[in-house]
Amino acid sequence: MDDYDQQVAAIHAYNAPFYEQFAAWLAASGLSERTIRTHVENVQFFADEFLTYYEPLRRVDEADVSDVGPFLSDWFLRKAVWSSPSAVRSTIASFKKFFRWMEQQGHMDAGAVAEILLDLKENRDEYIEDAEAYEADLFGDW
Repeated sequence: MDDYDQQVAAIHAYNAPFYEQFAAWLAASGLSERTIRTHVENVQFFADEFLTYYEPLRRVDEADVSDVGPFLSDWFLRKAVWSSPSAVRSTIASFKKFFRWMEQQGHMDAGAVAEILLDLKENRDEYIEDAEAYEADLFGDW
């Protein structure tokens, strides 16, 4: 295993407890297993794939507002075969829950989370429109 693979494996191991704790918190709030799984998988794809795709490799608690836009408006659309406007909506909902939870638990700075949440609020429609445009480019008049 090369250095990159070791770094990615270490980040994945570091991130895993966050997903488990987030899932437990969602379960305690009464969400269905399916909804919990969707939220966790949305966050995990962002953190374990996108945040470790480019240098510098980062852990989920190091994510910031500069990651959200490029992920939702470009990378996710190109890399996730299941990307769609509804998947972007779902991911935005997951991010809102997850980053609020990260702040509440003391895992992320309140200012960083506020910036992420503001970006999601202000650019939500743009992210969805990007997904619609990407889908239209792929499928045209099918």
